[in-house]
Amino acid sequence: MISNKMRDRQSELCSKYIKIFLVVSCYWIVSIATVFVNKSLLSGQSVHLEAPLFITWFQCIVSFIICFTLSSTGGIPGVFSFPKGTPWCREVARNVVPLSIMFTLMIALNNLCLKYVGVPFYFIGRSLTTVFNVALSWVLLRQATSLKCMLCCAFIIFGFYLGVDQENLLGSFSLLGTIYGVAGSLMLSLYSIYTKKVLPNVNQEVWLLSYYNNAYSIIIFLPLIIINGELSVLWNYNNFDSTFFWVQMVIGGVCGFAIGYVTSLQIKVTSPLTHNISGTAKACAQTVIATQWYNESKNTLWWTSNIIVLGSSALYARFKQQEMEEQSRKPIPEERKSLV
Repeated sequence: MISNKMRDRQSELCSKYIKIFLVVSCYWIVSIATVFVNKSLLSGQSVHLEAPLFITWFQCIVSFIICFTLSSTGGIPGVFSFPKGTPWCREVARNVVPLSIMFTLMIALNNLCLKYVGVPFYFIGRSLTTVFNVALSWVLLRQATSLKCMLCCAFIIFGFYLGVDQENLLGSFSLLGTIYGVAGSLMLSLYSIYTKKVLPNVNQEVWLLSYYNNAYSIIIFLPLIIINGELSVLWNYNNFDSTFFWVQMVIGGVCGFAIGYVTSLQIKVTSPLTHNISGTAKACAQTVIATQWYNESKNTLWWTSNIIVLGSSALYARFKQQEMEEQSRKPIPEERKSLV
């Protein structure tokens, strides 16, 4: 009897580990593939369309269509459920549109960064998100940060500076791409902070928020495309009748939706800390793959900058998790119980 129970427990544990392995592998594959697909669309010779905001806008349309379909059907039976809702409601629009503006700027700036910098440097170019999280949490929420986390941020800034310096020495530095990367990191931090305020308005449904963000972004992107001077580029583009072009565009849109799903799935089957560590390790693998794929040779200090940023980011995630665990163990004072 005992041996049967032990066997069942081991079998259950084994199936759980296999599931985690498959989900994390799926996250890595989809995440890395999304970066390479977007790089091909934004600056590859096969597409050769100098309209990055139009490409990002089209990806939002694909994501919106997928979300609309899933919301109408309630999701995929046996796989996951999708909440029902509509973005075309005045109350929803009033609560969500300000966040959607941040979402639009965030994905636009990230793709603009990817257009001008190489995939190997992409992680370093957007590595200041953690630093902005700490700064904005104090400025907007008055949340103090521990000395350990502050030291991690200092090392991230140093790693970023070293990476920029070495990229410049290697002759592949793009100031414009780096500015877009830093601005994208800032918008990602703002978006993360304000998402917590908006989620209660959509019943804490992350998928519903993604659906609404994509719906509103389709509209918000239109003036940005005009301001960026992309209408004349689109008018003179000759490959709109190419099946290969549209297949690439649709794949980019599907990847954009898929990364949201596999990210949520990875957090669900593991934990937020494991997700952060997995993301950090994935960024390392992505950098190595990109240097080989594009035949780029990097020096020791360039790799050192990546290691500093990756290690500091992982340590920051670990320290924050420990702080959250300590906070959860503290008893709540009587005078604050009613507020909680």
